[in-house]
Amino acid sequence: MTTLSTHVLDAGAGAPRADLEVVLATGAGAELERARTDADGRIRFVTVLDGGHHALTFATATAFHPVVRVDLTVDGAEPHHHVALLLSPFAYTTYKGS
Repeated sequence: MTTLSTHVLDAGAGAPRADLEVVLATGAGAELERARTDADGRIRFVTVLDGGHHALTFATATAFHPVVRVDLTVDGAEPHHHVALLLSPFAYTTYKGS
């Protein structure tokens, strides 16, 4: 079992993206938790995850990418996973953080 957090940064503005809705779901799409980023662009989900396929859906509300879905494989043997999302007006990048 593992925990999950995320951090969203607006690369165009050079600042965290606050008040952005993020949905944590199973790989099949069943919603597990819905939260909004804090003033620092972060969420620490309270749902404890088993291993397997999961997804984070970010309601970015940008003109080109209004929604970003990040699919990930959770290793239940790891105590924590962190997913970072960097947004710009016409692109995004995501990576597994620490």
